[in-house]
Amino acid sequence: MMNYLKTVYLLLLTLLFYSSAYSKIKVLLLDGQNNHNWKATTPVLVDALESSGNFLVSVSTSPAKNSTPLDWEKWNPNFSSYDVTLSNYNGEMWPKEVQENLINYVQEGGSFVVVHAANNAFGQWKEYNQMIGLGGWGGRNEKSGPYLFFNDFGKLVRDPRPGRGGSHGPQSEFIVQVRDFKHSITKGMPKKWLHSKDELYDSLRGPAEKVKILATAYSEKSKKHEPMIMTISYGKGRVFHTPMGHADYSMKCIGFQEVLRRGTEWAATGQVTSELPFDFPTEKKVSSQ
Repeated sequence: MMNYLKTVYLLLLTLLFYSSAYSKIKVLLLDGQNNHNWKATTPVLVDALESSGNFLVSVSTSPAKNSTPLDWEKWNPNFSSYDVTLSNYNGEMWPKEVQENLINYVQEGGSFVVVHAANNAFGQWKEYNQMIGLGGWGGRNEKSGPYLFFNDFGKLVRDPRPGRGGSHGPQSEFIVQVRDFKHSITKGMPKKWLHSKDELYDSLRGPAEKVKILATAYSEKSKKHEPMIMTISYGKGRVFHTPMGHADYSMKCIGFQEVLRRGTEWAATGQVTSELPFDFPTEKKVSSQ
């Protein structure tokens, strides 16, 4: 009888484990090249998601810079096996097959999340720029699309005048200001909250099609309110984009981590179930791990 009960108990534990794993949102995180320290930031991104209990993250690391064509042939992420793909990548262009697979994946209803320098990548890749809405560097300028910002009156401006795409001042703490309180990603957040030391990107440009800006931050460099939390529709898919997250210490901000969790869940499911943590930052106080 005891052996029978032990067998049943172990079976129930196994079923519970697989049921829990199956119900989690499956995330594919891409890294391997970046002008930032991806080896330090990827573990923080993974922990921020998995510690909530709602996500199961798999990491796919690309070949290193200047790898052989054979190395690249071996790297072909299976996007369709995941609920959402998160990019922590900024480097050499992916093979054509990988590009086409990502385009098809998002167009047909897949989900994509872009963090910080991932918006610097692939300046000449038309579909990627449509997916992320706005980007910086990589040869981007007015030909890439308008510069989007909020003016001091709270109005969204689409500026087509000539200028480079992408810039930032010295790293610092900065205030994130919510612009859309109805969206599930920002619902319940304070109107203003203080983000940990980070690079505040400004002058981002791109096709800016079907972009919804949920929050901004005022740049002392550009003297404008720059997009910090965005969603983009691409085909049948949903894209979440935040330019925040320069380094591991930036990503350890409780505000950033909650934005990441909410944005990733929204991209994958179209809704947000998480409650705002009790230690979410305030307008006057940073909150970090």
